[in-house]
Amino acid sequence: MTAKNGFKRNIIITGGAGFIGNHVVRLFVNKYPDYHIINLDKLTYAGNLENLKDVEERPNYTFAKLDICDFDAVSRLMAEQDVDGIIHLAAESHVDRSISDPFTFARTNVMGTLSLLQAAKTYWEGKPEGYEGKRFYHISTDEVYGALKFDGTLFTETTRYQPHSPYSASKASSDHFVRAFHDTYGMPTIVTNCSNNYGPYQFPEKLIPLFINNIRHKRPLPVYGKGENVRDWLYVEDHARAIDVIFHNGKVAETYNIGGFNEWKNIDLVKVLIRTVDKLIGNPEGASLDLITYVTDRKGHDLRYAIDSTKLSNELGWHPSLQFEEGIEKTVRWYLDNQEWMDRITSGAYEKYYEEQYANR
Repeated sequence: MTAKNGFKRNIIITGGAGFIGNHVVRLFVNKYPDYHIINLDKLTYAGNLENLKDVEERPNYTFAKLDICDFDAVSRLMAEQDVDGIIHLAAESHVDRSISDPFTFARTNVMGTLSLLQAAKTYWEGKPEGYEGKRFYHISTDEVYGALKFDGTLFTETTRYQPHSPYSASKASSDHFVRAFHDTYGMPTIVTNCSNNYGPYQFPEKLIPLFINNIRHKRPLPVYGKGENVRDWLYVEDHARAIDVIFHNGKVAETYNIGGFNEWKNIDLVKVLIRTVDKLIGNPEGASLDLITYVTDRKGHDLRYAIDSTKLSNELGWHPSLQFEEGIEKTVRWYLDNQEWMDRITSGAYEKYYEEQYANR
C-alpha cells in the first residue's frame, strides 16, 4: 500500500536532531528510500541539525520544528503527512539537570509523550483502517528499573519499576502511558529500555564526550564519589540498528531491553578514556591521569545498572557489533577528527545553524 504522498510509509522520529535520534534518522533515510522520514524536533540545547547535514537534502527527509507538547501542531503534522508510524526519542535526558529542574522533565517526558499518544490515537482512529499498519514505538531507559546490587543480577523486561531520580521517574511515567494506550485503546505500541549510549554526536554534558574534550584541553575530569558506580554501555549505532529491527519486527505490546553486555565501573571507564585519548594525541602513557578529580557524589546516585538483552537477541536476532574498548577508540577518534564540531557545540555556535539554514525556507 502506498501512502498519499507516494511513499510506502510516513514515519515521525521525535528528537531526531539529538544524539540517538540523528543516528536513527540517518539509518532510516539511507536504508529506506521509499519511507518518508519526518524529523520532529524542538531544537532545545541538545538538538543540533548540523548532525544531519549529510541527509538534509534527501527527497525522503523532512524537518519539522515542533514541540511534542503542542498537541494541535502535532495533530496537524500527522494529518498533513499521513503518518503511520512514530519512533519517539524526544526527551530531556540528563539526570543532573532533572535534579535541579524536575518540572521541565515532567513537561517534556510525561506530558509530551501523552500529547503524541493522543494525537496519534485521534488521527489513527479516524481512518477507515483504524490501527491496522500503525505503530507507536517509545524509547526509554534502564534507569526506570532503579539500581542493582553487585551480585551479578541484570535488568530484564520483567524487572519491577523503581525509579529514583526525577529523570527516571518521568520516563517511567511515560512508559506507563504508552502501555496504557495499548491496553485501553488497542494502539499498537512497543517500549524499549536501553543502557547508556555512547558514540559520535553526543552533547558534551555527558561523561564520554565531556572527558574526551577535557583531556584534550587538560581540564579536570570530575568523577562522582569514588568512581565505583557501574553502568552498561551501548554503542549508539548498535542502538539505532536495534530500533530498526524492533520497529519492523517487534511484537505489539512487548518490551525489549537493549544493552551492550558491557559493564564498567566509572573510574575504570575514565582510565580507558585517558589511555585512548593520550595514545591518539601523542601524550606519554598516563599523562592525563592526574586530571582525575573526585567530586561530591550525585544525590540519589544509583550504584549499578546492567541490562539483559537476551530476549532481543533470541527473538529478533540483534547483537551488539562492537566490544567496548573497540567502540571507545572509534568514538575518541571521531571526536578528535571533529574538533570543530565540538568547539561549535561548546561555544554555542551550533544554535545559529538552524537560523542560517531554515530562516528563509
